[in-house]
Amino acid sequence: MCDQDHFDEDRKEYEALGLVTRRQFGVVLGAGIAMMLPQVANAVAVTESDVTVTTPDGTADCYFVHPASGAAAGVLVWPDIFGLRPAFRQMGKRLAESGYSVLVVNPFYRAKKAPTAESGAATPIAQLRPLAQALTETTEMADAKAFVAWLDKQASVAQSKKIGTQGYCMGGPLAFRTAAAVPDRVGAVASFHGGGLVSDTPNSPHLQAAKSHAQFLIAIAASDDQRSPNEKDVLKETFAKAKLPAEIEVYEGAAHGWCPPDSGVYNEPQAEKAWSRLLALYGKALA
Repeated sequence: MCDQDHFDEDRKEYEALGLVTRRQFGVVLGAGIAMMLPQVANAVAVTESDVTVTTPDGTADCYFVHPASGAAAGVLVWPDIFGLRPAFRQMGKRLAESGYSVLVVNPFYRAKKAPTAESGAATPIAQLRPLAQALTETTEMADAKAFVAWLDKQASVAQSKKIGTQGYCMGGPLAFRTAAAVPDRVGAVASFHGGGLVSDTPNSPHLQAAKSHAQFLIAIAASDDQRSPNEKDVLKETFAKAKLPAEIEVYEGAAHGWCPPDSGVYNEPQAEKAWSRLLALYGKALA
């Protein structure tokens, strides 16, 4: 489903090479608490809350944060395999301070409420793999429709603006499938170190996403590109053929999982570059 199997080896390799340091990791052992992200210039005041969203399979516990006044474009955030946790709450709040109404979901709500990773991003992948493997194309598409429908019922979400969705690691293909599930509503899709975007099956996430009407930002870790050097070319060809705008870039010096600030391979300069490109995408597609 994703490339998180390589997370530990990437962390060790990049630490040995001096490309990331323990200080950059931003991990508070045993708590999974993220380091503070850079402040948003001209940040708007926001309102945040824990919410539950009804889906065909039950109720999902989520985090919702939005500008304190007015209505803004909605954004659906799919976390990585470590799930809904302080790091993603920070990231969601930062995006809301930039002027968006943001829903960060717990993709594993069928199994347990967040936090689903005992030690945040320091949790061994083996403990989390069963949660990820339990998700299917059917559950992902159903959840995407339910989450977008919930956003559309909120007064803080502007109906006149398209919705954005972004995913990290295993969340990348979920963001792609969101565009396929609600093609007339989703206007922008971003994937950061997404794993499993391309497969040789007819229902591959990249083929589903190419049937949407969205604009795309696909940020690929250098380590992932080394393992799958042809994937970026497949993505470029697919979206060009579909005539969908797509910014596809390999982030040099970045290991799989480099964006969340509690990640073992967090790379702040490259994470900030990815963040700036995300805001540029939303500024165009969700205006």
